[in-house]
Amino acid sequence: MNYYFTGLLILAITILALFVEPAYPRNEYLNEYGVRCGEMEISTERRDTDYNYSDSNTHEDQYLRFTYRKYLGTDCKTSKENVAIKQQLELMKMCGRVNSNPSLAQNENFRLLVSKCRGVTPARDNTRPVDSQSLWDDMKDNYKKENPKINLMGDKLIGPSKSKLKIPPKDYILPLPKPKDE
Repeated sequence: MNYYFTGLLILAITILALFVEPAYPRNEYLNEYGVRCGEMEISTERRDTDYNYSDSNTHEDQYLRFTYRKYLGTDCKTSKENVAIKQQLELMKMCGRVNSNPSLAQNENFRLLVSKCRGVTPARDNTRPVDSQSLWDDMKDNYKKENPKINLMGDKLIGPSKSKLKIPPKDYILPLPKPKDE
């Protein structure tokens, strides 16, 4: 047994243990979207040959290999910035809900989320008047004003009625129905 190889393997595992971090669960919604800058790989290889042409003996070769792979594409800094921007945009969308729910601040499980959303106020679209209806209804009403002879589906608001029935005034008293003869 080769003790040098065993010692080297133990030393490599010890060095590797210094750089390894624990595995944490990842939220797929806010993940890094496959951003990888590179990978480091350590491998060992052992080759046994039964016949060596020079001295006719068995021969063992042992290798320790360090490999680093660099992925092509955008640089690591740009990729990480893009991921940070995506996460910040998602927080900007959701912080309005977080800040409007005071029970989340009391829950210890949401402590990090509440701390990230502290001070973020959602921007509201104040360009629409409070008393207006939907934009579609406004556009439809304007179209009907410009084209009064066209009848649109679901048209209730604008345009002359084609029916000969007239709506009576509010104070009009309707006649009672005639009794049936039994």
